[in-house]
Amino acid sequence: MSILSMLFGGAPKSDKVKVLPKTEYAQALKKGKVQLVDVRTAREFNAGHIKGAKNFDFFSSNQFKNGFETLDKSKPVFVYCQSGNRSQKAAGRLVNMGFEEIIDLAGGYNAWSH
Repeated sequence: MSILSMLFGGAPKSDKVKVLPKTEYAQALKKGKVQLVDVRTAREFNAGHIKGAKNFDFFSSNQFKNGFETLDKSKPVFVYCQSGNRSQKAAGRLVNMGFEEIIDLAGGYNAWSH
């Protein structure tokens, strides 16, 4: 992997990451208590978010790392951002942190809210 793709590329190809469209993502959230994380900035989060989401800002390395360290790595974690780009990169970080199952919202909050 080149330095540029590592810095700017998406999540590494991994069977631990699933990208679901809005309808499937919403159905999965309804199945019970889930670990739902919005990886947008606090400003974006405060402008609107999915009910029950925690906010761990992707651009704040310490907040991101410390926030995810409070979650159970053996249980699925649902992530989303504004358009799907940051959450894809976040999913790559989560694989590297040892999370077993990451579910990303295709199209991000833009898809959710429209």
